[in-house]
Amino acid sequence: MKVEAFIIHLARAHGRAPQVERLREALLPMPVTVIDAIDAERLSEDEIARVYRPGLHRPRYPFPLRRAEIACFLSHRTAWQTIIDRNLDAGLVVEDDVELLPNFRDVLELALANARPGDYVRFPKQARESDSQVVAEAGASRLFLPKVLGLGMQAQLVGREAASELLAFTRKFDRPVDTTIQMRWLHGVRVLSSAPVAIREVAAKLGGTTVQGKGKPFGEILSREVSRAGYRFAVAMRDVLNSRTAKDRGN
Repeated sequence: MKVEAFIIHLARAHGRAPQVERLREALLPMPVTVIDAIDAERLSEDEIARVYRPGLHRPRYPFPLRRAEIACFLSHRTAWQTIIDRNLDAGLVVEDDVELLPNFRDVLELALANARPGDYVRFPKQARESDSQVVAEAGASRLFLPKVLGLGMQAQLVGREAASELLAFTRKFDRPVDTTIQMRWLHGVRVLSSAPVAIREVAAKLGGTTVQGKGKPFGEILSREVSRAGYRFAVAMRDVLNSRTAKDRGN
C-alpha cells in the first residue's frame, strides 16, 4: 500500500516549526511532506469568490465563513489533490498543532489494514462519537461508522478515491471543511472514526489556533451559540438517518 503523510503548516507560523519537526519524526518511516497551508491574509477577493458560495447546501450553514476558514478548507483540498497527483493509495493528513499519542501507531495500522480506497478515516481528538457499526477491531483499537460525525480536522487517513470524490464535491463550498465532511448524505464518501483517542491538539502550547476568531462581544457569542445549536441538531438528524441507511446497505 502506497501511503504518505502530509503535515499542513502555515509558513509564517514560525512558532510551530519545532512541532512540525516532532511530527515528522513521529511519522517515520512513512514518507512525510509539509503542505504549505493557504495563507488567509493573501487570499484575494477573486480567489474567495471562485470557491465560496453561501447557501449552497441544506441545512443552511448559519454563519458567513471567515477568511481563515476558507484558507483552511483550501489547504485540505491541496492535500487531497496531492494524494491524487502522487497516485497514492491513501494519504495521512495531519495539522501542525497535533501531537501523536503512543497508541497512534496501533489505530493507524488498523486503518491501513481495513480502509477501502473510498474511505475517509478520522482520528478524533475526543471520544464523543458512538458507533452504529464496528468495521474492524484489533486489541484495544477499533474502526467504526459513527452515528453522528464529530468535528475537527486534526488527523485523517484519506483514500485515493475518497480524495477524488471530496475534491469534486467541494469545488464550491459554503461551510468549514469539517462540517462539510459531516454531510455524508451529500458527498457519499464512507467516513469512519477510530478509537480510542490517539492524538492530542496542542494549539494552546503553540500560541493558539490560526483559524478561530477571537474577541467577540458576549451578545454575538450568545447569538452564534443559539444558531449553532439549531444547525447541529439539523445535521445530527440527517446524519442519524444517513447512518441507518448505510448500515442497512452494509456499507
